[in-house]
Amino acid sequence: MDGLGGVRVGPEAQGLTLSLPSPGTWSRPLRSQNSGTGTGTAPGSGATMWSGGAGLLSWCLFLQAVAGPCAARSFGHGSPVCECSASYCDTVDPVVLPELGSFVKYESSKAGRRLERSEGRVRRDHPAPGIEYNLVRVPMASCDFSVRLYTYADWPGDFQLKNFSLTEEDTKLKIPILQQAQAVAPRPLSLYGSPWTSPVWMKTNGAMTGRGSLKGKPGGRYHKTWANYFIRFLDEYAKHNLTFWAVTAGNEPTAGDIILYPFQCLGFSPEHQRDFIAQDLGPALANSSHQGIDLIMLDDQRVMLPYWAEVVLKDPVAAGYINGIGIHWYLDFLAPADMTLSMTHQLFPKYYLLSTEASTGSYFWEPRVVLGDWNRGNKYSHSILSNLNNYVTGWTDWNLALDMQGGPNWVNVYVDSPVIVDSANDLFYKQPMFYHMGHFSSQRTSLEYSAFLRPDGAAVVVVLNRSPKEVAFGLSDPDVGYIKAVAPADSIQTYLWKRPEGGQERPSHSPQSQGRRRWPRGSRQH
Repeated sequence: MDGLGGVRVGPEAQGLTLSLPSPGTWSRPLRSQNSGTGTGTAPGSGATMWSGGAGLLSWCLFLQAVAGPCAARSFGHGSPVCECSASYCDTVDPVVLPELGSFVKYESSKAGRRLERSEGRVRRDHPAPGIEYNLVRVPMASCDFSVRLYTYADWPGDFQLKNFSLTEEDTKLKIPILQQAQAVAPRPLSLYGSPWTSPVWMKTNGAMTGRGSLKGKPGGRYHKTWANYFIRFLDEYAKHNLTFWAVTAGNEPTAGDIILYPFQCLGFSPEHQRDFIAQDLGPALANSSHQGIDLIMLDDQRVMLPYWAEVVLKDPVAAGYINGIGIHWYLDFLAPADMTLSMTHQLFPKYYLLSTEASTGSYFWEPRVVLGDWNRGNKYSHSILSNLNNYVTGWTDWNLALDMQGGPNWVNVYVDSPVIVDSANDLFYKQPMFYHMGHFSSQRTSLEYSAFLRPDGAAVVVVLNRSPKEVAFGLSDPDVGYIKAVAPADSIQTYLWKRPEGGQERPSHSPQSQGRRRWPRGSRQH
């Protein structure tokens, strides 16, 4: 379908699922966890905490829940104190173990929460195992991997976008798939939209393909209408409970300067993109209900850097609307990472770099789909590592899945994909590329945590988030279920739940008792 796919890597993609071992393994020391990468089965480093014992029992019994609220008072040092006097002091109630299938959470935070108690139900449906893609690029209307040409506003002269509407590709394909992905993902997905072309009536060449740009000049009605097109797209997806983390200013703006270019495109020079962002797109986003969305410039080959960034970001107005710089990989052999990515970071360290498109089998001399080609997986990992080592925070594959030809593609220009679907035989194949991406898509987390087993059989998990951003995570107990949770910025949480009697009979060597950690594009950040 229309090119959904991606993986977020780097410190911005944070999250965690902690899978607790079965009781047969809890007699071993459980080590506290802190930041790490990957999906290891070994516990992380840290101070050893033994399950059972008088010290742990005392610690659990001293944990209390606030009954009388904190009389907060700030002295200007970042977090309030709780003021007590002869007439009032916040009080706490003893911990009451919840019924089986429920959990209790106690939370304190820099923002002012103090041992606030809440309850929830443990989910019996554990998240399906997967490699946890967390960043999704969504084409805004058609792209080369569509089966037809279309935009959302093909009615000529519709400057008010009164006839703007999503298509069946959105309502029957993209949106349901995104909703399903959000539902099963252990942490929030970061969606970002990219348009390939404007409607033809806005373009100088009157066609979706070939050399052409927007009519008029930045600040004019064509540019204003094109900027509002972004807002309408975000509005329509929001009606389906899909919120975007970012948009790019447009896919491959240099393609629109190539005569007879075969795919949808919209040409911009760096100066044109700078002025369009400063006068049209930036203000449109800032004055909309989507003002918190990120704006990514370039979205083209990294060989354009650092020149493109210098032209755009040295303008203070345009720079004020921009958060990141998007890059593609197709001309990387002409553009060493240190001379492009690292140099751009050194010049503009406040703006993140994000790899927004890559695919194998795209060069004319290459075969398209090659099932089981390990070298193509190597290319993915080499690119990801090279990017990460030069300040790139994420990496996006072109397609979530393709058919046996490497399509569909309306121009019949096919490529390879990590997942190839054989619909005739009701099969799909996960390629080496898929597993290479899996080594990066399951992310590290800034959370620190320790798990305990009380003498009465209850489970206790303490989660510390020292970062200034909230982190989505999950707790998985093989004998009870799954807790989907969020750790607010600068917070500490304690989770407590009852475990079933007789659960300790489960053998420690069972697959569920290996203490495997799963690291949930997680949240977006920059």
